[in-house]
Amino acid sequence: MGQALGCIQVDQSTVAIKETFGMFDDVLDPGCHCLPWCLGSQVAGHLSLRVQQLDVRCETKTKDNVFVNVVASIQYRALADKAEDAFYKLSNTRSQIQAYVFDVIRASVPKLDLDATFEQKNDIAKAVEEELEKAMSHYGFEIVQTLIVDIEPDEHVKRAMNEINAAARMRVAANEKAEAEKILQIKRAEGDAESKYLAGLGIARQGQAIVDGLRDSVLAFSVNVPGTTSKDVMDMVLVTQYFDTMKEIGAASKSNSVFIPHGPGAVRDIASQIREGLLQGNAARSD
Repeated sequence: MGQALGCIQVDQSTVAIKETFGMFDDVLDPGCHCLPWCLGSQVAGHLSLRVQQLDVRCETKTKDNVFVNVVASIQYRALADKAEDAFYKLSNTRSQIQAYVFDVIRASVPKLDLDATFEQKNDIAKAVEEELEKAMSHYGFEIVQTLIVDIEPDEHVKRAMNEINAAARMRVAANEKAEAEKILQIKRAEGDAESKYLAGLGIARQGQAIVDGLRDSVLAFSVNVPGTTSKDVMDMVLVTQYFDTMKEIGAASKSNSVFIPHGPGAVRDIASQIREGLLQGNAARSD
């Protein structure tokens, strides 16, 4: 009904292109407008001023001969003050933007290695945006923002990159494990040395205590039992220790023992052998 009466409505964030007898006449802003069709006025079309997005997938090759798919997201909009250029100069805006994106990406990525491509994706996006801004401004469009949203190398390349990273991490883990084992071995050796040192101190103190006990026993026995010599006292002590040792061997359920010809009367022979050994040792040192 409105068109029949020569009235049209232009929605918000949209402009209408008015023509008179096929020639551009005016840009109609949002609202209600009167177009006397009998005078040759008509609406040639509408142009949206909203921000639009175009995702472009471009396959290219890096400097180290790896094929990658680069996905660029272009956000653009038509300018109200250049609506005439935006409506008339381009027949397919999206194809035009896609062509410029292909041109910039395929000129930039082949100069970079694969790793550098990932690191410098913002520089690639900036180069695409600058080229698009310079080209599309002549056609009445503004480039709002350009993003490189994804860089996808071949599946085999990604698997190889993951394996390289995994190998590097395993190498670091192996070094850390070896260092930990080294520290454990050092601490274990230090503990063993300290243990042996303390054991040696204990044996030395034990020997000193035995010598002191024997000396005190000999002196006490000689004083309390007149007519006994130190040799008699030592024989008695040896016999006592002999029976104590046999008692311990018999009481133990499991023991590793070396038996030699023995008997109560053999203790005197053992004592003689010990004394002779000591005398021979002293003689050898004096020589």
